[in-house]
Amino acid sequence: TFFGVQLAGGFPDSIARASELINRELDVDFIDINMGCPIDLLCNKGGGAALLKKPEKIKTFAKCVSPLLDIPLTLKTRKGYFDGKDIVHNFVHEVSSWGVSAFTLHGRTREQRYTRNADWDYIDKVAAKAGDLQVIGNGDIYNFEEYNRHMKSGNVNTVMIGRAALIKPWIFKEIKEQRHYDISATERLDMLKVYCSNGLEHWGSDARGVETTRKFLLEWQSFLHRYVPVGLMEVIPQTMGMRPPAYYGRSDLETLLASTDVKDWIKISEMFLGPTPKNFSFVPKHKSYSYKV
Repeated sequence: TFFGVQLAGGFPDSIARASELINRELDVDFIDINMGCPIDLLCNKGGGAALLKKPEKIKTFAKCVSPLLDIPLTLKTRKGYFDGKDIVHNFVHEVSSWGVSAFTLHGRTREQRYTRNADWDYIDKVAAKAGDLQVIGNGDIYNFEEYNRHMKSGNVNTVMIGRAALIKPWIFKEIKEQRHYDISATERLDMLKVYCSNGLEHWGSDARGVETTRKFLLEWQSFLHRYVPVGLMEVIPQTMGMRPPAYYGRSDLETLLASTDVKDWIKISEMFLGPTPKNFSFVPKHKSYSYKV
């Protein structure tokens, strides 16, 4: 098991100081710099995907941080900032000379956010130009068949899985066993039970700990409900871009787990964490399909 820390920010000196501190004080396997996050909160401060507007700054970040570490430095970014203006292929051949061990590329621009399909043709093109740099492809992998297809290109060294790990955490089991796993509703509910138990152990079982656990559980459920059981699908496999209509599951519990209604997510949380406080409300934080027009 590897454990790394990802840092994000718009100032090389701040990231360098944070990296040095983490390297000295914590037992971690690598440090990653986020240069691909599309959210306004970070981009407006010059961090995340905003760095793609100033590619020279990406080099500055890497060359400031890498000499301070005795663990690997990795970078994660996107194709470019603006649609139609991909830029990573212009500098990827230099990245290993900056002291970077691996480079993760998400196949969308910042303007795309998470709309339209990830551009794996571009990821392969960039990986082919990367020389001895380890390139990790990222974007839309939702089943073992897609994993196999992208790995067979021969250009990427491996892949990173993001949203699919939130929607169906058993995707790694599917990849390892090379099969579509028809997980039961009871198994999925047991997974939430373990999550709540771990949350209470970590944040505490007082009122604050309970509500912190509930907040993260509900955020997770805003992804989990998108899973469609294999046994109900007319077309296998489900892909990230599919948005099936509302459906009835094979049990009341399976139907409940598929609900898009926040009230039902709260109901599920109350099974493990008790009633919500008076005047409780929840709005999912992550709008994974937002798009700047």
